[in-house]
Amino acid sequence: MYQVLARKYRPQTFAELIGQEHVRATLENAIAQSRIAHGYIFSGQRGTGKTTVARILARCLNCEQGPTTTPCGTCASCREIEAGNSVDVIEIDAASNRGINEMRELRESIKYRPARDRYKIFIIDEAHQITNEAFNALLKTLEEPPEWVVFVLCTTEAHKIPTTIASRCQQFAFRSVEFDLVIERMRWICEREGIEAEPEALAVLAQAGEGSVRDSLSALDQAIACCGKKLTGAEVRELLGMFSLESLHQVTEALQRGDSKRMLEIVQELERNGRNLQHFCRELARYFRNLLVVKVAGPGTRLVPAAQEEQKRLAEIASGFSEEDLTRYLQLTLDLFRDLQFALQPRLHLEIGLLRLVHAGRLVSIEEALAAVGGGAAPAASSGGGTRAPAGRRSTGSAGRRSAAASPVAETPAPPGAGESREPAPAPAANGSGEWKKRLHGAAVAQGLTFVADAVEHAEVVEAGGELRFRAPKEFLFTLGSSDVKKLVHSVAGRPMKIKVEAGGGEIPAPEAEAPAASDDETAARALSHPEVQEFQRLFPGSRVRAVRNLKQ
Repeated sequence: MYQVLARKYRPQTFAELIGQEHVRATLENAIAQSRIAHGYIFSGQRGTGKTTVARILARCLNCEQGPTTTPCGTCASCREIEAGNSVDVIEIDAASNRGINEMRELRESIKYRPARDRYKIFIIDEAHQITNEAFNALLKTLEEPPEWVVFVLCTTEAHKIPTTIASRCQQFAFRSVEFDLVIERMRWICEREGIEAEPEALAVLAQAGEGSVRDSLSALDQAIACCGKKLTGAEVRELLGMFSLESLHQVTEALQRGDSKRMLEIVQELERNGRNLQHFCRELARYFRNLLVVKVAGPGTRLVPAAQEEQKRLAEIASGFSEEDLTRYLQLTLDLFRDLQFALQPRLHLEIGLLRLVHAGRLVSIEEALAAVGGGAAPAASSGGGTRAPAGRRSTGSAGRRSAAASPVAETPAPPGAGESREPAPAPAANGSGEWKKRLHGAAVAQGLTFVADAVEHAEVVEAGGELRFRAPKEFLFTLGSSDVKKLVHSVAGRPMKIKVEAGGGEIPAPEAEAPAASDDETAARALSHPEVQEFQRLFPGSRVRAVRNLKQ
């Protein structure tokens, strides 16, 4: 009976294992030093060797010549473990044996010694499927098992394992197998099976596996069944429904030309050929990701799972775009792929998404836009071409360029309504009380400082010895001493000046019976000069302040 390649060529020793060097080295050292733990957790994505390593560990521990890192493979224990019918190596599928009753039975069987071998090993696959109650039933046994018991919990979702369980085991995180190692493994299997496979075909199969050796070997089995003894890249792509680099390059060609019509034609061809639009969008996102990585890291990088020739082609295509463009295209494609998963009209969503890519390619960077408006030369692109600006906006007047070159401050835009002169207005003449008062009042009104403008209007302003003195009624002393007045004087004078505020001047006539009886009282004066009180009186002219009380007394 035929046996699939993933089972036929399953590693039986640590030497045959590809990848996972950190796991192999640790386990080999533990066996050599007789430091065997009673519990292990193997976590990682599917098809990376978790159950395989668990079986290898069982062979190493129960081999007649062991414990050893190189099991003989000929003794009864090794042969039974390889065949999967060993009495003392129990494999449990936690997906179908996940309840508390199954864990109680397991706990009862642990009490008995191995029938023949050195250790009684329990390999629990998909351990994250076990319920919390079942884990709790196993907790004490897992913490202090008999000396002849070893637990190996295999899972693809380690975060679902309770921390009380994880803290009692040694954890090993299995990594995705590197692209080159998967190709080398499949090439070795093809040689032993008498299969002639093109490098492109092996690269496509490795890409389909996405770091999983088992998935890649399953795809290889399918390709052999379809294509026979000779595997070509085009046939394997057609079988797996994957898109070639040239077919995806049609999108980037349309982007370089800004051809919206071609984008719609690509969607029509996909529909006519019965292609899955969601699958096309996923491949397009991977394509833009590879272009971006090659653009950043250069051809030959290990970050892109592709053959050397394909990486060179990706580098040629990426040279026509900038990193900003490729990042924008990748983000838009990912958003489109997310929308297609719930779209009732996939074709409409794909057409709109591809047209968005074309429009995104016409965007201008903020630096070029400012340079075009200001008349300066456009800054050089930081990473390759691809940043495009409308040709009509690149031409500017020579007068603007000459003024920008003449003075470095010419690039600062003038405020609205300002004239050609950028010189600050001259300060009022010394002792010009009326001029100072007029300028300060106008500036306060222009800046929306209503209270400050009112206080300046009722004050006398005198400059003496570089000092600006304000003499005003008591109602306005608090306002004139604020920081807004200092900023106002600085903006009008063009330099910081020392300010002095003193009481004096004529009092504002108050309505009859408006002020309290003790009008000269310091507390009443301070309360009446408060900006909020003045604003209240301005909004309600007929209002009266009958009394002022000091709440602290």
